[in-house]
Amino acid sequence: MYICICKGVTDSAIREAVYQGAERMRDLKTCLGVAGQCGKCACHTKEVLDQTRKQQALV
Repeated sequence: MYICICKGVTDSAIREAVYQGAERMRDLKTCLGVAGQCGKCACHTKEVLDQTRKQQALV
């Protein structure tokens, strides 16, 4: 599912970035460009980030 329409970033791309080491919104903004234009995706991006980090902690 697309999370950031401005940059064409999907939830899968966000999860992959987290698996590759992104730990904060700042990291995702740097590597994917999310929340850098209109900012409407910031809340959903943070949700995917938090969910993915929680899943990693369980493994």
